Amino acid sequence: MQSAKEKAANVAASAAAGMEKTKATMQEKAVKMATGDPLQKEMATEKKDDRVQEAERHKQETYEQNAAASGGGTTEFPEDKNRYGSDDDYRVGVEDVNVAGGARTGYGSGNTI
Repeated sequence: MQSAKEKAANVAASAAAGMEKTKATMQEKAVKMATGDPLQKEMATEKKDDRVQEAERHKQETYEQNAAASGGGTTEFPEDKNRYGSDDDYRVGVEDVNVAGGARTGYGSGNTI
């Protein structure tokens, strides 16, 4: 279990990585709009991809450092789990009641639950 301090540090790292990814994407778009040269557009995309990968790598390193600093030693990430907290596929053998989509208001496709 993560401590509150570790969770807060992980949230901060995730937010910082998200900002870096957004900055990289916006910078790529600005270069692509400003130039007509396909080579410069391709270079802008490669630079963006490199910056996004670097931000993600830094985030993962920060997660590991936070886990080590809190003494937990675990580096389980919330995005690696399904909504039930398990690595298993929670839908095996279970029918998805939202297959038809949308909210169940009693109107629509005629399917009942």
